[in-house]
Amino acid sequence: MLALVLVLSITAVATVPTTERVLVVASDDGKVLLSEPVTDDTTVRLEYTHSVEKTPVADVYTVDGTTLRMTHMEFNSYGAGLPSDAPVERAADGEGYVYELDRTYDRLTVSPGDRAGHRLVIDEVHYDLVERSGGEPVSIYVTERETRVMDDVN
Repeated sequence: MLALVLVLSITAVATVPTTERVLVVASDDGKVLLSEPVTDDTTVRLEYTHSVEKTPVADVYTVDGTTLRMTHMEFNSYGAGLPSDAPVERAADGEGYVYELDRTYDRLTVSPGDRAGHRLVIDEVHYDLVERSGGEPVSIYVTERETRVMDDVN
């Protein structure tokens, strides 16, 4: 009888599968260089120095499910490779320009370089893509991964 009471009083714990979304930066051979949890509307910025204009550029995305939605581009000058004939507006702070967009991407391919100094910013946390990739091309994408959490059965 005592054994039965002890068995009934033990709290059972089980692992329950759940999924979370993560933003992944991976090398061409599939090696994961960065994996950070994200949710819908997480802001993702790809910042770099423009190769011709030598001015800062930021491509700004939000997470939308497992896609990256490019919402706008920020830049400081017009020139080769920048949207010179697009509907561009002055930035709110008066420093540079903003080009509003609405494009979705399943995967971005970036070739980080020392001159451009590519950086990835996820909700204000900065990651040096040049350092992480060794200057080799990377893919940036959002995926779901299964995790297991402990759950009381009782």
